[in-house]
Amino acid sequence: MSDPIIFTDDNFESEVLTADVPVLVDFWAEWCGPCKMIAPSVAELATEFDGKAKIGKLDVDNNQVTASKYGIRSIPSLLIFKEGKVVEQIVGAVPKNQIQSKLEANM
Repeated sequence: MSDPIIFTDDNFESEVLTADVPVLVDFWAEWCGPCKMIAPSVAELATEFDGKAKIGKLDVDNNQVTASKYGIRSIPSLLIFKEGKVVEQIVGAVPKNQIQSKLEANM
């Protein structure tokens, strides 16, 4: 089983922006109930897409530079990056199949 990658302000460029596969970033916070609701789905997707895409989480409280750069105002916010650019954005606690279909569409 592959756990979601922990993204930070420090590793965001190397892990996300220069990745050679699509990257799903879950912008979340410890105090966010809806974030906790989708966490199991994000973890499952990390396993299912292991080797095909990077799946990870970025704590907005501890990584405010990156959260601010991408205009994250509501969490959970899921951004899909491809070749260093945002190609998809999902806001709110959505079903796993919705996240999965948007990720697959950007493979």
